[in-house]
This record gives sequence, C-alpha cells and structure tokens, in this order.
Amino acid sequence: MLKMTLEESLGYSFKDKTLLDRALTRKAYANEQKQKNIECQDQEIFRTLGDAVLKTVLVDLLITGNQCTTRDEITTKKKKLEREEGLATLSRELGTGEYIRFGKGEMKQKAYDEPYILAETLEAVIGAIYLDGGFDMAKEIVSRMFYKSLKEI
Repeated sequence: MLKMTLEESLGYSFKDKTLLDRALTRKAYANEQKQKNIECQDQEIFRTLGDAVLKTVLVDLLITGNQCTTRDEITTKKKKLEREEGLATLSRELGTGEYIRFGKGEMKQKAYDEPYILAETLEAVIGAIYLDGGFDMAKEIVSRMFYKSLKEI
C-alpha cells in the first residue's frame, strides 16, 4: 500500500507549496539554515493565525450545528475540541510528524512525537491553508478534521 502524502491526508493541495513548507518548519531548523546563509522562515506566525482560524471555525460549527445555545456552552465545548491532546491526535492521524522540519537538537530529542509540537504544527498547517485557499477552504478542511469529535462532544 502506498503511503499518502500530507496533502492527500488533508484532502487539500496547496497552490503555493512554500506555505506548507513554512508551516512544517520549526524555528530551530530555520535558525540552522540561516546560520548557513540559507533564507528560511519558520512556522511561528502561521501557528498564531491557524489558532485563530481554528477557534473561529469551531465556534461557527458549534453554533450552526445547533450544539450550543449559550456562550458558556460554546466556550466549554471549544476548549475540549482544541485541547493539545486532541490536536496532537489529529496531527498523528494525518501523519504530520514525518513531514516536520526539525533542528538537529529536536531530532535527537525525538520531538516528532511531542504532543505540543504536533498540535502547534497542525495549527500552522491550518494557517497555511487559510492563506493559500481562504477562509471557506480552511473551514471545510477543519470541519472534516473535527467531524468525529463534533459528533461525540
């Protein structure tokens, strides 16, 4: 059986592949490249953007899916959905860890399976999808990712 690429797992093909590359690039790796005089940008700002997009989409889905009728319900359910462990699990299911570009120290520490790194990288990927395909595409991808979780909550 052929292994799926990350884009196949996501169900989204990037028009601008550099956005996906950046979303998968840890700060330590980018700094190592810069020391070699190679221009390289890391995922940090994409994580911030992806976190905001994720929150917006989850609130939208909770409201439009008639799962919440109060602000407290939205806040409680959204927090459960966006917990680090849940994001890391989704990231593992997509196979994100094997595509992340780590610094040498992170590789020695086997950072590719650290929940916070997988969660942060998933947020960065969501940010990259938003930049590449817009809000509606990001919402579609996030909706697919969280379909099962939204049914269980």
